[in-house]
Amino acid sequence: MEELYSKAETLALRRKHIGPSCKVFFAKDPLKIVRAQGQYMFDEKGEKYLDCINNVAHVGHSHPYVIKAATKQMELLNTNSRFLHDNLVQYAQRLTATLPEKLSVCYFVNSGSEANDLALRLARQYHGHQDVITLENAYHGHVTSLIDISPYKFNQLGKDSKKEFVHVAPSPDIYRGKYREDHPDPASAYAEDVKKIIEEAQKNGRKIAAFIAESMQSCGGQVIPPVGYFQKVAEYVHAVGGVFIADEVQVGFGRVGKHFWAFQLQGKDFVPDIVTMGKPIGNGHPMSCVVTTREIAESFGASGLEYFNTFGGNPVSCAIGLAVLEIIEKEDLQGNATRVGNYLLELLAEQKKKHPLVGDIRGVGLFVGVDLVKDQQKRTPATAEALHLIYKLKEHQILLSADGPHRNILKFKPPMCFTMEDAKHVVETIDALLTEMEEATGMKTENTASTNAQCKIKTTEGSSQPEGANESIGHMNGAACRQENGLYSKKCSLPSKGIRT
Repeated sequence: MEELYSKAETLALRRKHIGPSCKVFFAKDPLKIVRAQGQYMFDEKGEKYLDCINNVAHVGHSHPYVIKAATKQMELLNTNSRFLHDNLVQYAQRLTATLPEKLSVCYFVNSGSEANDLALRLARQYHGHQDVITLENAYHGHVTSLIDISPYKFNQLGKDSKKEFVHVAPSPDIYRGKYREDHPDPASAYAEDVKKIIEEAQKNGRKIAAFIAESMQSCGGQVIPPVGYFQKVAEYVHAVGGVFIADEVQVGFGRVGKHFWAFQLQGKDFVPDIVTMGKPIGNGHPMSCVVTTREIAESFGASGLEYFNTFGGNPVSCAIGLAVLEIIEKEDLQGNATRVGNYLLELLAEQKKKHPLVGDIRGVGLFVGVDLVKDQQKRTPATAEALHLIYKLKEHQILLSADGPHRNILKFKPPMCFTMEDAKHVVETIDALLTEMEEATGMKTENTASTNAQCKIKTTEGSSQPEGANESIGHMNGAACRQENGLYSKKCSLPSKGIRT
């Protein structure tokens, strides 16, 4: 493909004309990507990279059916939703059919941030309350209203950056959190903390408008809430006139495999009041949606203030959205997420047995996290090692990212067409690189047979937890693997600075 500029010229022009806070992947040596297909991206030299991080190109980069749907509609009409058009109502009908019955009213917008901002407006209008409960390490978007409720962002601004109307609950992380995998009922314990926050807020004359949470935390470190947590939180929030907002921007549209929406992992007895969606909804086309109940929508309309979005719900966006839904079904991408995701978890489980750097493996479908540690017993985050590994994988033409509060969690969230061969290739490469790193830093690469027998993927199948607990949710138990980790006293020579990926 002919380039307009060389890579060096492109980078220089970017530095000149694009805001410095707009970062690139692999800042030391950024990639120039010129095309993509399926689960692969190609640079200006034609080199092929396996994409393990792009949950936006949900059904695969440059899917021909999406391109055809977009082009066909563009040739006919693109206008705003104040005109009647079949695409809008057909898409709303198809989209709400994937959700519980009471979630039946759509507002179409253009990004996950717009969706979450509108969800806050709906929640605050509903009963006139203002306060919001959010989770530790949460990220919900880049607009001002969402930075305010995103500790992942506002904590970077200093200790006084949290607004008075924002209340932060502990992340329901059973590996690193307050209540861990050895707790008899972590769901209830974490929910009880939310109840205490509500009670304290009420004592201070505050009124809770909403509890908002990603159905599975992504930037927060690939955290999967324990089954039953959302039900109990919803009960406490509803009791004081608040609503439950499930943020599915990162994890919706079948990524978890068995279910179309990640909140459904909690069981059939949990239904949020508002669901927000974005990123994968348009396979790269800028669109998003808020879905809520008729009651909340009518309350919002009762304010007398019209809601209009110039581009939200336009015929082209709706045609693309319909195409994405059809591809997910016709290509059985949910089934693929389950099959490949389970295989990926199995392969990674073997690495947990083999490598002391691997502290925990957790995931469901094609949403998987690998928690790297310097010490398995203390669970000390291996931040520098994770970022070093990300760069080494790039050299092997595999794109993976590290995130979480300590930037030590390897994040798998690839296009849904990711294959078993892809999973095998990635894990084999990680295995070889971890072996090199552990040898270089004096770590042992073998654990005892007795430890290996204990370190197996745990699932909730067959447990006494509520309905929905028997999903294919893998979680390597760090506490069950209390072996000597082989760390020598000499310091790791890997880079200590945070490498933005």
